[in-house]
Amino acid sequence: MKYAILVGDGMGDLPVAELGGRTPLEAAATPAMDYVARHGELFLLKTIPDGYPPGSDVANLSLLGYQPQDVYSGRAPLEAASMGIRLAADEIACRCNLVTLNQTTAGQVQMIDYSAGHISTAEARELISALDREFGSAPLRLYPGVSYRHLLVYKGDLAGLTTVPPHDHTGQDVTAFWQRYHAFPLLKNLLAETGPFLAKHPINRARIQAGKSPANNIWLWGEGRLPAMPTIAELYGVSGALISAVDLLKGIGICGGLDVINVPGATGYLDTNYNGKAQAALAALREKDLVFVHVEAPDEAGHQGLLKEKIQAIEDFDQKIVKPILEGMTAMDDGRGFRLVVAMDHYTPISLKTHISLPVPLALLDSRQIAVDSGRNFSEKNAQAAGCLLDSGPAFFNRLLAGRPEIS
Repeated sequence: MKYAILVGDGMGDLPVAELGGRTPLEAAATPAMDYVARHGELFLLKTIPDGYPPGSDVANLSLLGYQPQDVYSGRAPLEAASMGIRLAADEIACRCNLVTLNQTTAGQVQMIDYSAGHISTAEARELISALDREFGSAPLRLYPGVSYRHLLVYKGDLAGLTTVPPHDHTGQDVTAFWQRYHAFPLLKNLLAETGPFLAKHPINRARIQAGKSPANNIWLWGEGRLPAMPTIAELYGVSGALISAVDLLKGIGICGGLDVINVPGATGYLDTNYNGKAQAALAALREKDLVFVHVEAPDEAGHQGLLKEKIQAIEDFDQKIVKPILEGMTAMDDGRGFRLVVAMDHYTPISLKTHISLPVPLALLDSRQIAVDSGRNFSEKNAQAAGCLLDSGPAFFNRLLAGRPEIS
């Protein structure tokens, strides 16, 4: 049997007055996801254990069958794995966003844009490389990633440092969070010098002239050390592949022993290469038992509070990922059947511009047991009404793989 888990990051939302009390998912045209929900199982999954932040790191670990309580050590170490950076035992990785800050002479700091206007990878790579040449040293190095998402590795101890994700504080005063870095002289000096250095860089001068947000500083968060994780094959006896534009997800895949497939043109936003992802997923299923396909665009729109763009991202996910993969798996089926899951990792409500910890809707279609049309489309409300809550990643994976001899 073949398995596919298709994840629209941050698709979940709260009722929106502008949509007559519907959520973006309810307002979007999603015939492929609705088919899966109407002819399969519809249920809720608790992807965020009690006491954990509702981030994509923790949530996607759950969607891949892990107990985050057992394996999670921070977001940045997972991204380091994706970037081929092997952390030593005495090193800590931090996610390093290129951001747009407003810093006053009185010392106030405001988060204007957590992504520096979704800066391009080429521009960002030049900026981060320049920063590393200027300020990198033996205890501190900067590594370029994709778009605004980069990495800082610190050799030493950052005990007592508590950071926050910049996308949780768009348009807000972040002075108190910024000052937390000041307890660590190396970080304090780096951040003090980064702003003036970036402000003078030709890339930022060109961005300002073009009316774009400058990448005028960095923001550190998601700190942690190298995690110890069993592979998914060891846990569940299945081989698999993962497709995402996001280093975090790729890092989870690498640590989980999955083949990570890099699709040209995959951006993590509305302009991503949907067709390339879908075709790569179907190709992977010819060799592997399971494929995990992650699409970031709904989450990015949610963080920016962009309703129209979030609906578009959901509809694109439906028509350009779910539909072709469902049709492709149907055509490829050799009689042993397949199971396809439509999922999200967490809610990213338009009204809040950040993640929340509600259990998320999932729909599971078994090609061998196509149910009579239930009339229930894929939505938050219908999943809640279905009355089935799975309380952990292992509970979900055991349900997905039910019937395999390796699963008891």
